[in-house]
Amino acid sequence: MSMLRKSNLRTALAMLHDAIAAALAWMLAYLLRFNFELPANFMAELQRTLPWIVVLQMAVFWRFGLYRGIWRYASLNDLRRIVLAVLLAATLFPFALWMLRSGLVVPRSVLVLNPLLLMLIMSGSRLLYRMWKETGQMKLSGEPVLILGAGDAAVSLSKELAKNPAWQLVGFLDDDVNKQNFVLNGAKVLGRIDDLAHWVDHFSIKQVIVAMPSSLHQQRKHVIQLCDQAQVKALTVPSFDDLMSGKVAVSQLRAIELDDLLGRDPVMLDNAGLQDLLNKKVVMVTGAGGSIGTEICRQIARFAPAKLVLFELNEFALYSIEQELQQAFPTLNFVCLIGDVRDAARVGEVFAQHQPTVLFHAAAYKHVPLMEQHNAWQAIRNNVLGTWTIARAAQQYGVSKFVLVSTDKAVNPTNVMGASKRLAEMVCQALQPSGDTRFVMVRFGNVLGSTGSVIPKFRAQIAQGGPITVTHPDITRYFMSIPEAAQLVLQAGLMGQGGEIFVLDMGESVKIVDLAKDLIRLSGFTEDEIRIEFTGLRPGEKLYEELLADNEHTLPTQHSKLRIAQARQADAAWLEGLLEWTAATTLPDEQVRVALTQWVAEYQPQQGSA
Repeated sequence: MSMLRKSNLRTALAMLHDAIAAALAWMLAYLLRFNFELPANFMAELQRTLPWIVVLQMAVFWRFGLYRGIWRYASLNDLRRIVLAVLLAATLFPFALWMLRSGLVVPRSVLVLNPLLLMLIMSGSRLLYRMWKETGQMKLSGEPVLILGAGDAAVSLSKELAKNPAWQLVGFLDDDVNKQNFVLNGAKVLGRIDDLAHWVDHFSIKQVIVAMPSSLHQQRKHVIQLCDQAQVKALTVPSFDDLMSGKVAVSQLRAIELDDLLGRDPVMLDNAGLQDLLNKKVVMVTGAGGSIGTEICRQIARFAPAKLVLFELNEFALYSIEQELQQAFPTLNFVCLIGDVRDAARVGEVFAQHQPTVLFHAAAYKHVPLMEQHNAWQAIRNNVLGTWTIARAAQQYGVSKFVLVSTDKAVNPTNVMGASKRLAEMVCQALQPSGDTRFVMVRFGNVLGSTGSVIPKFRAQIAQGGPITVTHPDITRYFMSIPEAAQLVLQAGLMGQGGEIFVLDMGESVKIVDLAKDLIRLSGFTEDEIRIEFTGLRPGEKLYEELLADNEHTLPTQHSKLRIAQARQADAAWLEGLLEWTAATTLPDEQVRVALTQWVAEYQPQQGSA
């Protein structure tokens, strides 16, 4: 009821305002016509016509819906309705006088001046009210803030800031020389972004907002480094995608995170091709509850498959992605199935019932130290035998395309996990000639925030007050975001014709110790407060990762972030021997490592891995 009363009061006040405006415009028109020396006979005429013109104009205003909007959100559409309503009323009034045969003679100049004055008063008052509201009632307080960037997203964000009394926008910084000294939404483009430190000191700025969605990643990274040098906190919205789509509400602002420092330029997908590959098809994902598997499911869901089959051994992980998909994609037809990729009977049952057309095989054991000690045989069984079980079923049940999610650790492997993933690639290569299923392998490095990666571990250590543990001061890794990795897996799956190993462009390698320092700083601490300790390389761990083996070379593709590795092939005879070996009940770690040197020629176990 209170909301209704407030709405009714707002409507009544708006109508009262317009009635007064109509009367004022009519009187001003007469006064202007006679240079403010109104003769007595025209004064009488004014008084007789005033009620009629006000009633007529108010009736037209009501009919045009001028009182269904809210003044603080007045727009060009509202202005258009005011103009049309006033012009219609101006046209109807002389006609009404003629119909009533009142004998009144209104000067033609009054009939022209009145609508012009009325449009000016009505639209001007609405515009002033909106300006008053958007500037926080001419607020002079609030925390001073700079926006880095002066594009469309920055201007949209400045409008949001103007409504929030907690902020006071003092200006923009942008490197575009054509924008220098321009005033955007009441704030000036003060200079270049490299001048940030000067303006931070000048205005005592503590926080800046990065609004540069169209810039390349290296430019954004440079901006963030400038913020660090100026000792100012950098904010942005949840993602640069949100800035590009215009979602720039102040409530969405957040601190710059590690993903923003390591993130890369957006992936360009062949959406039309992926639509043909996935739309209205039955698509299956193994390891659907893992970091990569869940993101692959999200990406596939966007293309509206006929059915999405999620296959996962971990019950809670499967439940989590089930709940997310139900909320995010309410119309998606999907089924969640518990199962082990090594269980041939369960795998056969799933394939027979659901008949997938496209399959993404992401199920694997991936943690290097865990697989190196005490679990080496399980890595072989899961990553090699599990891949063969799924791949063979894919052939038997007519899957058209099988995409194996591999790893950079399969290149010149020094650990059991990497060697097992290289064997998985070779299994798919050996199966390629024997059926219609096209096998495609995709290698990439570490993904930000994935299960078992260093970043969640570092965050937990910082939360505990440190220290952060890094294995070696020179250790480096490649990183990409989970969405980018999943998108490129889909793109490689589309492009693959059978037997290729696609290598993702991982960009530049990152020193893990620099990663730790960035995370400490972004968490609001110094290296004196959160120490970094070096613990030594773990079993099977390399100082750096490779994306290609020494005897491999790559071929370019039509996608800038994908290349094809020309790797050593495997044949059916080799596969038969491998399957005999993996059929063993169990083997100790050392025997697994010795045997792997025979099966994977490039495998060189580290000394002391036992």
